Amino acid sequence: MRYLLDTHTLLWTVLDPSHLSETVRSLVEAPQNQVYVSAASSWEIATKYRLGKLPVAEPLLQGFEEQLEHAGFSLLSITSEQARLAGSFDAKHRDPFDRVLAAQAILEELVLLSLDQQLDQFGVRRIW
Repeated sequence: MRYLLDTHTLLWTVLDPSHLSETVRSLVEAPQNQVYVSAASSWEIATKYRLGKLPVAEPLLQGFEEQLEHAGFSLLSITSEQARLAGSFDAKHRDPFDRVLAAQAILEELVLLSLDQQLDQFGVRRIW
């Protein structure tokens, strides 16, 4: 199966796996699964770190791509098609990072690993 990590799921996977559900932990660790991290997550983490809202993220920002590779995750770039879908969602959820993640999950046929039930309004497949 193919999965996309929400930003908080990525942070918890790398920095504090005790926050993950058993289901998510087993999916992320299963070698047969393909796990993706969106470029939107690096943007979100860097933004929140810069604003002082996420000081614990500094180790992840140092060599972000190398850390993903070491964890066995693939980086998912943002395409213009994904950006257009993210901008066109008719949902009240306004978070641009979540909108991009939802669009990527839908267009790339990925299951989103996220605790955030607000993402369900985009019609994504989500597991926690």
